[in-house]
Amino acid sequence: MSTHILAIDQGTTSSRAILFDSKMKLVATAQEEFAQHYPDSGWVEHDPSDIWSSTAGTCRNVIERARLSANDIAAIGITNQRETTIVWDRDTGKPVHNAIVWQDRRTGAMCRALREAGHEDMVRDRTGLLLDPYFSGTKLKWILDSVDGARARAEKGELLFGTVDCFLIWHLTGGKVHATDATNAARTLLYDIRKGRWSSTMCELLEIPTAMLPEVRDSADDFGVTRADLFGREIPIRGVAGDQQAATVGQACFTPGMMKSTYGTGCFALLNTGATPVVSENRLLTTIAYQMGGKPTYALEGSIFIAGAVVQWLRDGLKIIREARETQPLAERADPHQNVVLVPAFTGLGAPYWNAECRGAIYGLTRSSGPEELARAALESVGYQTRDLLAAMHSDWNDAASEGVLRVDGGMSASDWTMQFLSDIIDAPVDRPEVLETTALGAAWLAGMQAGVYPDMDGFAAQWALERRFDPQMDEGTRAAKTDTWKRAVAATLSV
Repeated sequence: MSTHILAIDQGTTSSRAILFDSKMKLVATAQEEFAQHYPDSGWVEHDPSDIWSSTAGTCRNVIERARLSANDIAAIGITNQRETTIVWDRDTGKPVHNAIVWQDRRTGAMCRALREAGHEDMVRDRTGLLLDPYFSGTKLKWILDSVDGARARAEKGELLFGTVDCFLIWHLTGGKVHATDATNAARTLLYDIRKGRWSSTMCELLEIPTAMLPEVRDSADDFGVTRADLFGREIPIRGVAGDQQAATVGQACFTPGMMKSTYGTGCFALLNTGATPVVSENRLLTTIAYQMGGKPTYALEGSIFIAGAVVQWLRDGLKIIREARETQPLAERADPHQNVVLVPAFTGLGAPYWNAECRGAIYGLTRSSGPEELARAALESVGYQTRDLLAAMHSDWNDAASEGVLRVDGGMSASDWTMQFLSDIIDAPVDRPEVLETTALGAAWLAGMQAGVYPDMDGFAAQWALERRFDPQMDEGTRAAKTDTWKRAVAATLSV
């Protein structure tokens, strides 16, 4: 009997495969990094062949590492970097251009022109999103407008569009299934999150041929089976969710008012608002947290473009660390009398500012500022940005969870120093679960529940376990002073 679930976690800088057993315990993992391409300032691309080959390779590796066979795997769940945009040939699967990554800002002028033409209110009403380069729709329009012959081929039905989940499903199934789930569709700028279908109005506005678009299914659904030659037999694909929604599921944030924040390349906070979409007055996003049985559960989301990526910058840009784990010891040694502030707007600022044009800045440098102070400022920037998001969320939705607890996950959540500062600066408890692989776990649970291997929603929520709670220890005066310094730094960055 097949009792294991294979979770594919296709991220911004690497592809990962994680195997879970029948008790939802992690059995084995495999990971492969791939190249990032920066063809121009603010542009970020991936080679789609790298995405596919690293995904297929890690899946084979993790099965071998666990000493299992495809016969032991009941289903596959997929979670993915969202908004990243790929266009490929319907017959051959060959991409017409590199994948344009969610961080990419090349369509800033396009978004600005659409805003100036008065379209943003309509866009927010239909999609829950803002006119920002972050989302897939304008990236797709750019490809159709910029690649020779692409628009004509798309209008003839020769090209397909998909986010990364859709691209992987197409390849895993040998081109038999062109589908996505509602959480990924909700990030494209083309999906009407209230009506639950592709928006003809948005497709007309961005000149997107609807024949390119995938079928939209539930997050737990039938997405076909893999080619038999990939892993030795056909394996059903039964769960799909964008990475932040998968983390929301993995954190068992099923009750309206529950919040989670994931710290990966970026930082993404989601607040479950239940069956009703909440329109933000603070430029947060209204999105779909998950969809079951054709019924969406909505969320407010705040997106920070740079979180873990700021540590990568310390390593690869400044070269003051060799490994990410060196950041915390550096921060602990920082001079407490210095107040260096880093605003990591390397690709603009996300919520609640949504400024695609500003760039990163450092304030408060002195002659004695060094790697220690920069490391502390980098880690603190994540806490400050999270505080901005949570303040906006509570302003938009007053029925937020009364206890105000934030559940955290992702690579940076393993840092005790960072999580303690986060608790201090947001003045609320921060809960870190026993299973930090919540994104992969969410995808695995969706697939396993659909396949009949894992418990239902209530059973899954009952199994969520706390590893450590961080309670605020900073006095209010210090918190207020540090928050004020951060706000002034952001204001100065935005004014340049």
